[in-house]
Amino acid sequence: MAGDTWIGIYCGPAPVPAELWLRWNLDPVLLSALGLAAVLAVRTRTPHGLAAIGVLALAFVSPLCALSSALFSARVVHHVLLVAVAAPLLACAWPARRVQSAAPSFLISTALLWAWHAPQAYDLALGHVGVYWVMQLSLLASALWFWRDVFAAQRSPVEAISLIVAGFAQMGMLGAILTFAPDALYAAHRVAPLEWGLTPLADQQLGGVLMWVPAGLPYAVAGIYVARRGWATLRAGVT
Repeated sequence: MAGDTWIGIYCGPAPVPAELWLRWNLDPVLLSALGLAAVLAVRTRTPHGLAAIGVLALAFVSPLCALSSALFSARVVHHVLLVAVAAPLLACAWPARRVQSAAPSFLISTALLWAWHAPQAYDLALGHVGVYWVMQLSLLASALWFWRDVFAAQRSPVEAISLIVAGFAQMGMLGAILTFAPDALYAAHRVAPLEWGLTPLADQQLGGVLMWVPAGLPYAVAGIYVARRGWATLRAGVT
């Protein structure tokens, strides 16, 4: 019977609109892990790390966690927060010490993002707590690897910005595929969107659009950060 505790949706069953703001995730293990990480960030004086922990709390503790059980579009927001907001913030807090080829981190992070959005893998993760955490941790870890390569101190701004563009391009391509898919792909979201006034296909299309267009904002911010850092380095070298 112990194995049965792993069967189910980590954030609980899909909420209806009236109960959403009551659905905070107070998992003691998760809260302890986030608390320890926050203490580490404070002690090491890494504001980017503390901001990343805040983003992770938004993704896993706030009602967004429960909403992502109901709506694929909310799950997209959840994943974008992981791979395009929390991961680069963590990479800024703990950057790579030396430049190396970014091809492995780009290819692996891309492959994992696409693989976890395959219908069979996605539905399995939403129905099994252990697989769910494999999904979340692998997406976050591979994205962190990629962003640490992007922000490596000696990498040229042109190369870093090219990597950022490539990162967003692959996400945008996945979003476009989901937007224009003729049928709803995910069994996990076949019923719950109806409670929110969306058909499953419309929910999927909304998620695809979010991944395709608004998700570009954090990538644009990262590009500006890299450009400003490169400009500051250039000015310091001239003076």
